Amino acid sequence: MSKPNHNLAKVIALDLLTVGRVPLVLLVLIFSSAMGVVFTTHHTRQAVTEKDQALVERERLDNEWRNLLLEETALAEHSRVQAVAKQDLEMKRPESDKEVIIHLP
Repeated sequence: MSKPNHNLAKVIALDLLTVGRVPLVLLVLIFSSAMGVVFTTHHTRQAVTEKDQALVERERLDNEWRNLLLEETALAEHSRVQAVAKQDLEMKRPESDKEVIIHLP
Protein backbone atom coordinates (compact mmCIF):
# COMPACT_ATOMS: atom_id res chain seq x y z
CA MET A 1 0.00 0.00 0.00
CA SER A 2 1.34 3.41 -0.91
CA LYS A 3 0.34 6.59 0.81
CA PRO A 4 -1.17 9.26 -1.39
CA ASN A 5 0.98 12.39 -1.81
CA HIS A 6 -0.83 15.52 -0.74
CA ASN A 7 0.33 18.98 -1.62
CA LEU A 8 -0.12 20.92 1.62
CA ALA A 9 -0.44 24.32 -0.05
CA LYS A 10 -3.10 22.97 -2.41
CA VAL A 11 -5.06 21.38 0.45
CA ILE A 12 -4.98 24.62 2.49
CA ALA A 13 -6.06 26.71 -0.52
CA LEU A 14 -8.94 24.38 -1.33
CA ASP A 15 -10.00 24.32 2.32
CA LEU A 16 -10.00 28.13 2.52
CA LEU A 17 -12.02 28.47 -0.67
CA THR A 18 -14.61 25.83 0.25
CA VAL A 19 -15.21 26.86 3.88
CA GLY A 20 -16.14 30.42 3.04
CA ARG A 21 -14.81 33.92 3.00
CA VAL A 22 -14.49 34.48 6.74
CA PRO A 23 -11.33 32.36 7.18
CA LEU A 24 -9.82 33.94 4.07
CA VAL A 25 -10.51 37.44 5.38
CA LEU A 26 -9.09 36.48 8.78
CA LEU A 27 -5.97 35.10 7.10
CA VAL A 28 -5.47 38.35 5.20
CA LEU A 29 -5.99 40.38 8.39
CA ILE A 30 -3.53 38.23 10.34
CA PHE A 31 -0.95 38.53 7.55
CA SER A 32 -1.39 42.32 7.36
CA SER A 33 -1.09 42.59 11.14
CA ALA A 34 2.11 40.52 11.09
CA MET A 35 3.57 42.70 8.33
CA GLY A 36 2.64 45.81 10.32
CA VAL A 37 4.49 44.47 13.36
CA VAL A 38 7.58 43.72 11.22
CA PHE A 39 7.43 47.17 9.62
CA THR A 40 7.01 48.95 12.99
CA THR A 41 9.81 46.93 14.61
CA HIS A 42 12.17 47.72 11.75
CA HIS A 43 11.50 51.47 11.93
CA THR A 44 11.78 51.45 15.73
CA ARG A 45 15.19 49.81 15.54
CA GLN A 46 16.31 52.35 12.95
CA ALA A 47 15.13 55.21 15.19
CA VAL A 48 16.97 53.78 18.21
CA THR A 49 20.16 53.45 16.15
CA GLU A 50 19.86 57.05 14.93
CA LYS A 51 19.25 58.23 18.51
CA ASP A 52 22.35 56.40 19.74
CA GLN A 53 24.45 57.95 16.97
CA ALA A 54 23.09 61.40 17.82
CA LEU A 55 23.97 60.90 21.51
CA VAL A 56 27.53 59.90 20.58
CA GLU A 57 27.83 62.99 18.36
CA ARG A 58 26.46 65.19 21.16
CA GLU A 59 29.03 63.78 23.59
CA ARG A 60 31.82 64.48 21.09
CA LEU A 61 30.59 68.04 20.55
CA ASP A 62 30.28 68.62 24.32
CA ASN A 63 33.88 67.53 24.79
CA GLU A 64 35.04 69.79 21.97
CA TRP A 65 33.07 72.72 23.46
CA ARG A 66 34.66 72.19 26.89
CA ASN A 67 38.12 72.09 25.30
CA LEU A 68 37.42 75.28 23.36
CA LEU A 69 36.25 77.05 26.53
CA LEU A 70 39.45 76.01 28.31
CA GLU A 71 41.53 77.20 25.37
CA GLU A 72 39.68 80.53 25.27
CA THR A 73 40.23 81.01 29.00
CA ALA A 74 43.93 80.24 28.68
CA LEU A 75 44.39 82.57 25.71
CA ALA A 76 42.48 85.43 27.35
CA GLU A 77 44.51 85.53 30.59
CA HIS A 78 45.71 89.04 31.36
CA SER A 79 49.32 88.00 31.88
CA ARG A 80 49.43 86.21 28.51
CA VAL A 81 47.86 89.15 26.67
CA GLN A 82 50.35 91.49 28.30
CA ALA A 83 53.30 89.23 27.39
CA VAL A 84 52.17 88.96 23.74
CA ALA A 85 51.72 92.72 23.56
CA LYS A 86 55.25 93.33 24.87
CA GLN A 87 57.09 90.62 22.92
CA ASP A 88 55.28 90.25 19.60
CA LEU A 89 53.84 93.73 19.15
CA GLU A 90 56.58 95.60 21.01
CA MET A 91 54.02 97.59 22.94
CA LYS A 92 54.79 99.40 26.18
CA ARG A 93 52.77 101.19 28.77
CA PRO A 94 52.54 104.95 28.08
CA GLU A 95 54.09 107.30 30.57
CA SER A 96 51.64 109.08 32.83
CA ASP A 97 52.32 112.53 31.35
CA LYS A 98 51.35 111.23 27.88
CA GLU A 99 48.06 109.71 28.97
CA VAL A 100 44.93 111.58 27.83
CA ILE A 101 41.64 111.16 29.64
CA ILE A 102 38.49 111.90 27.68
CA HIS A 103 35.27 112.64 29.48
CA LEU A 104 32.08 111.94 27.57
CA PRO A 105 29.12 114.30 27.96
